[in-house]
Amino acid sequence: MKWRGKSKSQHIEDRRNQRLSGMGQNGGSSVLRLLPAVFKLLGFKGTLFAIIVILGLAFFTGNLPQLLAVLGLSSTNSVSTQSVPLQESSEEKQLVEFVSVVLADTEQTWTSLFAKQGKDYQNPTLVLFRDQVNSACGRAQAAMGPFYCPADQQVYIDLSFYKQLERQLNAPGDFAQAYVIAHEVGHHVQTLLGISQKVHASSQSLSQVEANKLSVKQELQADCFAGIWAFYADKDRQLLESGDIEEGLAAASAIGDDTLQKQSQGVVRPDSFTHGSSAQRVSWFKTGYQSGSV
Repeated sequence: MKWRGKSKSQHIEDRRNQRLSGMGQNGGSSVLRLLPAVFKLLGFKGTLFAIIVILGLAFFTGNLPQLLAVLGLSSTNSVSTQSVPLQESSEEKQLVEFVSVVLADTEQTWTSLFAKQGKDYQNPTLVLFRDQVNSACGRAQAAMGPFYCPADQQVYIDLSFYKQLERQLNAPGDFAQAYVIAHEVGHHVQTLLGISQKVHASSQSLSQVEANKLSVKQELQADCFAGIWAFYADKDRQLLESGDIEEGLAAASAIGDDTLQKQSQGVVRPDSFTHGSSAQRVSWFKTGYQSGSV
C-alpha cells in the first residue's frame, strides 16, 4: 500500500501503557471456595463471628463494596488501571502510524458515502491496547482478536494480532492488516445505520443455530463494507498496489470459520459458524470491492 505521508486520524486512543488488575465475580468465586476449610478450622459460630467482624470493619471504613466484589457477592468488578512506561520498537511505531492512516482513509470513504445519503458519519475511536482492555462491552483479552464494541462505538486492537495474522494464519502484508481495520469499521457503519441493533433484537427470540446464521450475515456484510472501502481507497486515492487485493482475500480466507475450525478442532461444524466460511468471506469482500456500492 502507498500509505506513507498520508493523513492520520485524530481518533486514536493509545492505552498500550495501561495494565489492568483486580477481580470480580470470577475472582470472588475462588475466595468462596475456601469457606469449607474455614468452617473446619473455626466451626460454625467462629466463622459467623469472623464474617460479622470483617463486614463490620469494612462497612465502617468504607471498604464494603470492594470486599463484596472480592467475595463474589457484588456484580461490580473491582478493576484498577496502572500506567507503566511504554516501550515500543521502531517497527511498532511504524505500525501505529499505519493504523492511523488506514483509519483516516476509512473516515474519508464513509463520510463521503453517508453525505451522499444526507447523513452524518460519526467517526469511531480506535483503541490500541496490550494483553487486555476494558470496554463498554466488558473486559477483553488480546486472544479474542480485534473487535468493535457498539456500546461505546470504538474499535479495539492489540497490534500483536498482526504477527498472528502473518505467522499463524499465513496472511502477511499491509493490506491484510488494513482489511482487519476496515472490517471492524464496517461494524461501526452497521451500528450507525441501525443494522446491529436490529440483528441483536432479532437474535433474542431465535435458537442458537438461527442466531448464528444471523451473525454470519452481519459479519459478511462487514466484509462487504471493507471491500467498499478498498474500492474507494483504490479508485479515488490510489492507495493500493499490485498484490494488495490478493493480500486482503488471503486474510479473509484465513479467518473463515471453517478454516479456523479445521486448524483448532480438526472438524468443521457449519451450525456453529458465527463469521462465515472462507469462501463466503472472500466472496463478500470481492462484492464490495467490485461494486463500491452500499
